[in-house]
Amino acid sequence: MFSESFPYNQWRKLGVLFVFRFAFSVRLMLVPAFALMLVGCSTPPQSANAGVPSTGAENTSTTKVETFDNLPKLKGPATVVMETTKGTITIALDGDNAPVTAGNFADLVRRGFYNGLTFHRVEKDPQPFVIQGGDPKGNGTGGFIDPKTKTERTIPLEIKTAGDTQPVYNTEVVPSTPAKKLVLPHSRGAIAMARSAPLGSASSQFYFTLAPIDFLDGHYAVFGKIVKGEEVIDKIVVGDKITKATLSKGAENIQQLK
Repeated sequence: MFSESFPYNQWRKLGVLFVFRFAFSVRLMLVPAFALMLVGCSTPPQSANAGVPSTGAENTSTTKVETFDNLPKLKGPATVVMETTKGTITIALDGDNAPVTAGNFADLVRRGFYNGLTFHRVEKDPQPFVIQGGDPKGNGTGGFIDPKTKTERTIPLEIKTAGDTQPVYNTEVVPSTPAKKLVLPHSRGAIAMARSAPLGSASSQFYFTLAPIDFLDGHYAVFGKIVKGEEVIDKIVVGDKITKATLSKGAENIQQLK
């Protein structure tokens, strides 16, 4: 296991992504390389559902949006108002550049799924990193169980590069040149999905970035950003709750499942 006393920047130099992929087990994917482990080790590392058990091998193929007929999609913008025990956060969802990821989140908000759930991961030391929530189990191992299929609904990794007409799916993207930037980077206040090692393992767990985290770009799907109440994420601690999350705008842009 890695020592939490090891300087944060050193992890980055040594290859945080390597640590994320091999030192953690389920879906936490988002907490500094040293403190993330949600299921298997303590808490899975970055994963769309930090903590949701993953199944299947890692998928590295690309798929077009049109083939995801079993998933909700957001065709345009939407706004989510998330009330927490530390204040209210307003989030702009980008359905134009992340239709599947934003659609999944918007659908869960519309269902009232996040109401009452806690923030189970908060990583602020030695440097601001992320806060993570959206797990119905509250321990980093849960995800959204679709009442129709009785199974966990997962979504593909979705990344879009500037200049491309549509995102690529289940493929990690590392821009080859500074000019080839991602449309939705991990800037402070970004909201993205956590997942386990399989690229298509994100479900309901999400995270907010407390600082720019460029080394996660292209490896985790950002689908929006905080537009009001950004100071609230700095106050949140483990155990704080999402008292209520609602769609204030854009509900009409959610594409119904076929």
